[in-house]
Amino acid sequence: MRVKYCRKTFVIILSVGMMMVPTSTFSESPASADFQKTVANYEAVRLSPMPFLRSGAAMVEDQETGELLIQKQATLVLPIASITKLMTAMVVLDAQIDLQEAITIEKADIDRLRGSHSGLPVRIALLRRDTLLIALMASDNRAAHALARTYPGGTEACIAAMNAKAKALGLSETSFDDPTGLSSGNVSSARDLVRLVNAAYQYRLIREFTTCKNAVVVYGRRVLRFHNTNRLVQNPRWDIGLSKTGFIADAGRCLVMQCQVANRNLLIVLLDSQGKLSRVGDANRIKHWLEGAPLSPRTRKG
Repeated sequence: MRVKYCRKTFVIILSVGMMMVPTSTFSESPASADFQKTVANYEAVRLSPMPFLRSGAAMVEDQETGELLIQKQATLVLPIASITKLMTAMVVLDAQIDLQEAITIEKADIDRLRGSHSGLPVRIALLRRDTLLIALMASDNRAAHALARTYPGGTEACIAAMNAKAKALGLSETSFDDPTGLSSGNVSSARDLVRLVNAAYQYRLIREFTTCKNAVVVYGRRVLRFHNTNRLVQNPRWDIGLSKTGFIADAGRCLVMQCQVANRNLLIVLLDSQGKLSRVGDANRIKHWLEGAPLSPRTRKG
């Protein structure tokens, strides 16, 4: 079987076999006119009221300066759903396990708690690297559980590593009892998640995999298609360097991103958003506000 990896602006095609992963970097060299426009935007933002956000908790921070731009109930501890998978990915990569080793999806990986759907059938074998991609990009719970199950020492050891890393990062409002995010016992705050997203951004594969648009797995005669759960990744108006969504009933709809807006690298956390489009609407409201642009009627509706 053939495997091909492409940049995030292209479809990624996967099968059980070889893999090529490109690297990507951020560069910024604004011209004088761009700089003047940025200054004008900052002034417009300073004089305009903070946008109304429908997410229950939120935080926006300048990644480079640490300047806090928006906060809303930023210390409120809430379930974080599949945002959890960023921490699962970090500890798997920290363990330096062979990413070329094949992992077989087993019955133990089926979600018995909430009965969530998975695009991965039982008995399919994927490289650990492929499994990580599908867990992050498509937020697949079987993939995330299989990564934890095959972690050195098993699932419990993986969860222990996740909590240990949270402590090492100073995330005092964060704890995990599940590697997928299906458990409402996985909790954090918007303030902590800004730190977590910044830590995850330091991993090249996490940046690459969370911003991939699509993946195709060839399994015998079947073609399994996976898509990024963050619709903004598909939007050319957004420059996103890391992305992760999450949803369970207890957590509402969640979204975290590293992105560039108005020539600033930002960390955005949106938690407990009610309604399928509210988190995307909030992200667009933040973007328009920082760019000093008037909100369109569609953006106002969220």
